[in-house]
Amino acid sequence: MLKEKSRILVTGACGSIGSKMVERLLADGHTVCAFDQSEDGLFKLDQIFNPIYGGNLKLFIGSVRDYDRLNRAFEGVDVVFHCAALKHVYLSEYNPFEAMQTNIFGVNNVINAAIKANADRVVFTSSDKAVNPSSTMGATKLLGERLMTAANHYMGKHKTRFASVRFGNVLNTNGSVLHIFKKQIDNNLPLTITSEDMSRFFISMDQALDLCLHAVNEMTGGEIYVSSMGCCKIMSLAKSVSNYGKFDYKIIGQKPGEKLYEELVTDVEAQRTVIKDGYYIILPDTIDMMPHTIQDTYNKEYQKLPRLENPLRSDQNMLNDADVLSMLKSIGLHGQN
Repeated sequence: MLKEKSRILVTGACGSIGSKMVERLLADGHTVCAFDQSEDGLFKLDQIFNPIYGGNLKLFIGSVRDYDRLNRAFEGVDVVFHCAALKHVYLSEYNPFEAMQTNIFGVNNVINAAIKANADRVVFTSSDKAVNPSSTMGATKLLGERLMTAANHYMGKHKTRFASVRFGNVLNTNGSVLHIFKKQIDNNLPLTITSEDMSRFFISMDQALDLCLHAVNEMTGGEIYVSSMGCCKIMSLAKSVSNYGKFDYKIIGQKPGEKLYEELVTDVEAQRTVIKDGYYIILPDTIDMMPHTIQDTYNKEYQKLPRLENPLRSDQNMLNDADVLSMLKSIGLHGQN
């Protein structure tokens, strides 16, 4: 449970999700340690939030690849939201070792630093691209999830618990398809469509933050939390941002590592996915390896909950045009031309 006025560290604090998490936590009265390798990004955070929250914002320049730096930043921290990552699929295809350094070794460094600091809980932000991955980025996120779950196996005497959350495409974040469409519309350019059949899951920023906070409050250790989110074809999104009028577009083809559809939960995972409070909770298949205290809690908390009957794919049960428009209206974006 997230206690009042906790000391919380956010890695990747200058990114789209990390910066919004910093803002939410500061508004809730916590002391926030913003950790990022971007000096300029941290400076901007300070300019925005220091006049409002003063000493409750702590700025740490550093990389998750640097274990010693993490150790210093983690001192006295109660909770960690690990948002730092290399997230762009095609860039990771071109730079796979760099993706591995940040998204795998960086996760392991965060785990070890959290244990050493005796932090209470760690939440790792993952992606639907970790599910049956076809890309380097997805594969690194999958291994990040596995590292987070396994960290609960060797707890020894330390109290730290670890869990993951899976996002779909977070609407209107930097580099997202909606962000790209908006720029193209503003510049009177044709919309770039990878494939008319491509579909994706979408989640709002508020839903993403709520998912992280729900996970940190409810975790036993080792779970993967997934929010119920809508999915649609990219063409439906393009129609909506174009206000359902005529719009120009060009098919550019799939980039390396991209799939036509994404998955949130596989058919294998569905068998051990429970539904609680409107969230899907994927239970680890390694519960028997965990300490008895965690096993007992799993049996008590999850045994009688309803289970997911089918896998979750973005090309099934898609939103209709009206639903897509409603989704965009909910974040203040529709009819951009």
